[in-house]
Amino acid sequence: MRKLLLSCLMTWMCIGGIRAQINESFDDGDFTNNPQWIGNTSDWVILNNELRSNNTTANAVFYLSTANALATQTEWTFLIKLNFATSGTNYADVYLTSANSNLTATGNTGYFVRIGNTDDEVSLYRQDAAGTVKIIDGVNGTVASSSNNTLRIRVVRTVSNTWMLYRDMTGTGNSYIAEATVTDATYSTSAFFGILVRQSTSSFFQKHFLDEIVVKPYIPDVTPPAVQSLNAISNTQVEVLFNEPVNTTSAQNTANYTANNGLGNPVTAVQNASNKALVTLSFAQPFANGTEYSLQVKNIDDLFGNLMGTEEKKFSFYKAQMYDIVITELMADQTPVVGLPEVEWLEITNRSKFPIDITGYRLGKGNTQSGGLTAALLQPNEAMIVCGTSAVAAMSSFGKTQGVTSFPSLGNEGDLIILYAADGSVMHAVNYNITWYGNEQKANGGWTLEMKDYDSPCIGEGNWTASTDARGGTPAAKNSVAANIGEKQPPLLVKAIAVSANEIEAYFNETIKSTVAYTAANFSIDNNVIINAVGAFEAPLYRKIKLTTQTAIQEGKIYTMTVNGIADCNGNMNAGGASVKFGLASVVLQNDVIVNELLFNPVPFSYDYLELYNRSSKIIDLSKLYIANRSSSTNAISSIRQITSEGQLLFPNDFIVITENPEDIKQRFHVKSPEKLLQLSSMPSYPDDKGNVILLDNAGVIIDSLSYDQKWHFSLLSNREGVSLERIDYDKPTNNAINWTSAAQSSGFGTPTYENSQRKQITTTSGQITISPKVFSPDNDGYDDFMLMNIQTTEPGFVANISIYDAAGRLVKVLEKNVSLAQNANFRWDGLDDKLRKVPAGNYIVKTELFNLSGKTERYKNLVTVALRVN
Repeated sequence: MRKLLLSCLMTWMCIGGIRAQINESFDDGDFTNNPQWIGNTSDWVILNNELRSNNTTANAVFYLSTANALATQTEWTFLIKLNFATSGTNYADVYLTSANSNLTATGNTGYFVRIGNTDDEVSLYRQDAAGTVKIIDGVNGTVASSSNNTLRIRVVRTVSNTWMLYRDMTGTGNSYIAEATVTDATYSTSAFFGILVRQSTSSFFQKHFLDEIVVKPYIPDVTPPAVQSLNAISNTQVEVLFNEPVNTTSAQNTANYTANNGLGNPVTAVQNASNKALVTLSFAQPFANGTEYSLQVKNIDDLFGNLMGTEEKKFSFYKAQMYDIVITELMADQTPVVGLPEVEWLEITNRSKFPIDITGYRLGKGNTQSGGLTAALLQPNEAMIVCGTSAVAAMSSFGKTQGVTSFPSLGNEGDLIILYAADGSVMHAVNYNITWYGNEQKANGGWTLEMKDYDSPCIGEGNWTASTDARGGTPAAKNSVAANIGEKQPPLLVKAIAVSANEIEAYFNETIKSTVAYTAANFSIDNNVIINAVGAFEAPLYRKIKLTTQTAIQEGKIYTMTVNGIADCNGNMNAGGASVKFGLASVVLQNDVIVNELLFNPVPFSYDYLELYNRSSKIIDLSKLYIANRSSSTNAISSIRQITSEGQLLFPNDFIVITENPEDIKQRFHVKSPEKLLQLSSMPSYPDDKGNVILLDNAGVIIDSLSYDQKWHFSLLSNREGVSLERIDYDKPTNNAINWTSAAQSSGFGTPTYENSQRKQITTTSGQITISPKVFSPDNDGYDDFMLMNIQTTEPGFVANISIYDAAGRLVKVLEKNVSLAQNANFRWDGLDDKLRKVPAGNYIVKTELFNLSGKTERYKNLVTVALRVN
């Protein structure tokens, strides 16, 4: 009995030695020992702890093999890389079993995995003495990459001679996909394991790699399958992923799956042809967006007959909605550097409660879009940096980062940047400008713009400001200015314009809830105008909507539009009947619109402004007008700027003020009508000493022009910075120095959006001299600061001399000398003498002498009083 036991023990040890495992990673840098590889050894090298081909001969076949006796109830795994697209003459065969160490020997038998061939597949072959037989045909195109086919192969042979072939294209061993199964018991022994390479030209030399080879006994699977995950891929389909391949019959039995909330059994259950662990269920009833469901799975068996019981897992389908992923930070002007890399970037954040796949999302600017984001899942409240591909290295240390091709250039002064979902729909848009920083120094560069409240993504300027982080921004992290601003304001109708007799555009101050279909009931127009149809709010900002009318809008007539029941994207609803006036614009002609006020020398760190006035009875569309200046070298019109790209009406006797920074103007001046401030991203240059203001129509015709000079200011002003020049009379020539003067001190040295502080108009009578006012106080307080004189002659050709004397008869001012007159001429006295000193209070005589070449002479004396202001 003792001898028998010893004999069995020796037999077991012998068998165990024969069935010794292979565990080869080439980490020792040697393939001649532990284990020993034989064959074409000069055609192989160890490089970076990997076995690499080293043969540089065209049309070569070469191999390596090592001892291996494991053939049945065995598991083989290995990592292989082929850095080329395979073909019928370029592939690799990994022999799992081989009767001969020489893998090319005539009459050799065994089994091998071929990686590549004309179908670029991973397949299992049997090697017979007479040739090869494909017993598992893999999926075509698996190894078609032209530069990097990296995959891990797993092969199992059970005790019942069932072969199973798996591949993992990630190379990690965590994502195996089953190619197929087959039963084959032709050969049950082995002597060697090895690799054989066939290559044709130099394009394939030294591009074959083998590593992490494990050959070991296979431990049979006695564990039933389990559901690894559920994934709703559409609003009617769920993918069920098991932890192993499952039996096709049970996997495709719809009775084995039941979902709650009225879904019931699926209509179909389809097992994936290439991954037997994956089953797609299709239901008749669509899933509600964002609703959680439970799926019960039962009676599914694996390939070895192990039957699962009942298992229940949850799933939900969620299709990302507008504003789920939003732009939350912008580095538009990266110079000068404060603390972050000197590159442009922006940050997007998932503000929803669900993970969202952002694969294929793009950034847009104008008519161009960036390249799409690559596969990425953004978790709830997770942020990601998006930048150009060249900026990824600089930004990736701050958090999740992706580079896209054609990253849009972010304008320093402002831009409209759009985030598109993969299907091309607008996810979010930000129309930022430099005033959003709220800080002059930070607006100069190096600081980001940050969103304050992620739950108010579409209100614009009020929800953005400059970062307060010492680095200049918070890429991929919570914004430094994060706050709950609790936006509850309803949207406001800010303007409307009739673009034709039967079409009207209405504009709102913030983004409107675009999922609502608005109707004519939400809009009303006076004068019995009937609305036929209401369109949808226009992407990407969803602030403009078009209406068509049955009633024709009459040119020049002013109408009123009222809106009710319009909600912004946060759900705040307009219910108060907000109204605006509108009309159909007329063609603008010369002097219909005039230059009325100009701030060309603002205080330091402030901005110019230009005020226009509609002196006509027409409704004018400002989108048809342009402002410009003249080149200092050629005097040609230059720096032409369209006043606005979208329709905006200027009504009769109304004002509009154009500036780069409306907020700055509101802070420095009393602005009676803020809605009449219009922002232009870049104004033409208006120098501090003198320059030109040109107003053009869309055909380039000059509507009005002003050649101003700082000398036109009130002479006694000690500092002209921050003081605007005001037009005195709308009906007098623009380029007449006496028709301009400084804005009154009492009006804050500027009157943007309302009537000028120095506005005057003389009522003239033909054939005489008119002076107004008779009493004036030259103190720039905006009240009778100068005397205006109008001379009307009965015939042309007169010349005038105008002098001013004090009550004692002393000459104090020669106002004009030998000046030729128009039949209607205007002059101004600002209360200064010939030495530019303010004259004392008192009575003064204005002597006027008129004469012509025919010898006709007329003389006039007019009394005027200079008064002092009483405090």
